[in-house]
Amino acid sequence: MGGYQRDSDKENLLREVFRALKDGRMALVEGFGKGVPKELIDEINDESRALSNRLGRRVGSVGSYQKIEAIKGEGLESIKPAGLRQAFDIHHREVISLVGGGGKTTLMFALAREIASSGEFVITTTTTKILEPSSSETPLLLLQAHEKNIVKALLQNVDKHRHITLAREKLSSGKLAGVSPELIIELAELNLASHIVVEADGAAHRSLKAPNPTEPVIPSNTSLVIPVVGADAIGCYLTEGNVFRPEIVSRLLGLSLGAVVSAEAIAFLVAHPRGIIKGSPTQARIIPFINKVDLEEGLMKGRDLASKILAMNHPQIGRVVLGHAQLPEAVVEVIQRRIKR
Repeated sequence: MGGYQRDSDKENLLREVFRALKDGRMALVEGFGKGVPKELIDEINDESRALSNRLGRRVGSVGSYQKIEAIKGEGLESIKPAGLRQAFDIHHREVISLVGGGGKTTLMFALAREIASSGEFVITTTTTKILEPSSSETPLLLLQAHEKNIVKALLQNVDKHRHITLAREKLSSGKLAGVSPELIIELAELNLASHIVVEADGAAHRSLKAPNPTEPVIPSNTSLVIPVVGADAIGCYLTEGNVFRPEIVSRLLGLSLGAVVSAEAIAFLVAHPRGIIKGSPTQARIIPFINKVDLEEGLMKGRDLASKILAMNHPQIGRVVLGHAQLPEAVVEVIQRRIKR
């Protein structure tokens, strides 16, 4: 780009960028030329970021766009969905089970919030244990020690709320004891809820885990399994501080304790039948969620991990969602196999 002399030059440039971006194209500004004042460069950068945010466009480095081109070369494509429902291609009457690393509870309530905001009724619960949710996470928490009473309490409140969380009791640890997989099946058959979202295992807040012999507890009528992995697990050391049940991960991957966990190793752990998705029903779609993807470095790591997961060619995995469950806009992008048209 040449040097800027007038405000009209800047307006014309931004107008042209806006026109090009309207049909989903990508703008890359490489430089400003010699002699351009730093304050003018900073001003243009700020306006560019603001424009991108309003348009829902990504701002990234040359390296990140090169990664997009590499993904295309692998028969994959990157899309920007409108929200979690579109990202996970959620259908009506889904039973959704979340497994894997930390962030599942946050993702569960984010999903429920988006579903309820559309006017549909959603149930959230766990088949293991979860922390007691706040009033901002769920409008109503029903605690009943006996599952028959859970159904009765639900029927009494189903017309009063769009989102209800179910559990059996509060434990001495402060967590809530979950319900049985059989109750999830019963609730689905009642057709009260448009969706049931289940946290099906725990991870002690670690970004990566492997299940023990009793985990995960996935109801057999689950139609969508979401394995969660933190992007910060890529390149971490295989230790108790970083990985939940590192000794099981060690056996599955053939890595020694203390070794570096690569993206290839995580992809293998995601797709392994005794790994994170262990016990997933054969009829269920499996869509991994790479959590804690917010900064540029995290985005590039997430894209790389997503492509490696899809390269495992698991028959139930056709897309990977990148995002950050704690952010208001939890989805960054989706990497999926390119759809032939």
